[in-house]
Amino acid sequence: MARTPVIHSEWIKIRTLRSTVGALCGILLLTTVFTALAALDTGGTDSDRLYAAFFGVSFGQVAAIAFGTTAVSTEFHGGALRVSLAAVPRRQRWFAAKATAIGVPVLVVGLLTGPASLTVGKALMGEDGPGWTEGVRGVAGCGIYLALMALFAVGLTVVFRSGVATLSVVVPFLLIVSFVIGDLSGGVADLLPDRAGQIALHHRRDGELGPWTGLAVTALWTAAALLAGAWSLRRRDA
Repeated sequence: MARTPVIHSEWIKIRTLRSTVGALCGILLLTTVFTALAALDTGGTDSDRLYAAFFGVSFGQVAAIAFGTTAVSTEFHGGALRVSLAAVPRRQRWFAAKATAIGVPVLVVGLLTGPASLTVGKALMGEDGPGWTEGVRGVAGCGIYLALMALFAVGLTVVFRSGVATLSVVVPFLLIVSFVIGDLSGGVADLLPDRAGQIALHHRRDGELGPWTGLAVTALWTAAALLAGAWSLRRRDA
């Protein structure tokens, strides 16, 4: 089967699941809601106003990860993966199509979420809000970062073959462990996938990584997870 029909078939499977559609919508909802709460609470002239306008991304990423995880984990229930591979015997082609059908929608939603989050943040912070110039960088970084995190979850889900296992590892790491490590390890924590990618959402940040190099580090983590997933899919039985 050619690549385009495979991608289309994978997207049909994804969009017919309520849980995946809900997670995709949750990216926009969670990001804007928590950004609004952060913007209302922002005070002091030394606050990072750009990050306040994108604060909700820390929570929207959970929905992006849940979307990627759920879209893949359904293949490991009831022999669904065997059916998929019967239609597309070339496993790497199927995996690439699945990743594309997940990554592209998250990128699109992320690029819509960025302007929404920035608009809400600026509206609530008024004159203290970030400028539109740095806001454009934040919007682009928001979309790219969310897509990378969804694909990161895709790779790990194929390795673990369990959505529950993936979410049990990734979500606590992002929301708890990453912050604890960050407070104790200095600049080393900037190499973690979430902290590196979110540098693009800060007005200024101490450390060696910049906005785009930080996203590059996150992309490397994502590539490693996808390669691990591709290797696992190739070596293990369906």
